[in-house]
Amino acid sequence: MYPDLFLYVERARARELRADADRHRLAHPRGPRRSWEVRLGWALVETGLRLVHRY
Repeated sequence: MYPDLFLYVERARARELRADADRHRLAHPRGPRRSWEVRLGWALVETGLRLVHRY
């Protein structure tokens, strides 16, 4: 694949991903509250995996 064509495809894909993220963000307006929920969820998952690995 030519480098210019590869960059063109990657830029187009990046625009699509940004548009999807914006659309998702606008559909779910619980912005700041959502971020701590996600962090808490991943902390719980990590803690559970460490406990399972220990025993």
